Amino acid sequence: MRFIDKDVNAKQLSPLNLAFIGDCIYEIMVREALVADANRPVNDLHRESVRYVSAKAQTAAFEKIKDMLTEEELSIYKRGRNAKVGHSPKSATEGEYHCATGVEALFGYLYLTEQTDRIKELFSVINA
Repeated sequence: MRFIDKDVNAKQLSPLNLAFIGDCIYEIMVREALVADANRPVNDLHRESVRYVSAKAQTAAFEKIKDMLTEEELSIYKRGRNAKVGHSPKSATEGEYHCATGVEALFGYLYLTEQTDRIKELFSVINA
């Protein structure tokens, strides 16, 4: 499901553009999963969500799904991972930050190509 009815050729976007939208898609999946689990104070939800959307957590997420990825998905991940981000991470290693960018690029690509079922499949493994 897309929110904007405008064609976007995801294959022509830079990996950082894919990661930009993928960061949001990944976070909304985390937030929805947390809200679906229990009705709790927003501060608790925020604190819990940070555990899933950090570079360290997204690196762990990649480890869970890496063997499931198609060649195309792995290629998108690698484009994101290898992108020049232009700054150094504060709360993660350089490698973790690049891995997280790859995961975000993958989720952005899947979203823009309307592969909602695949997003759900990968996220269910990450969230298990």
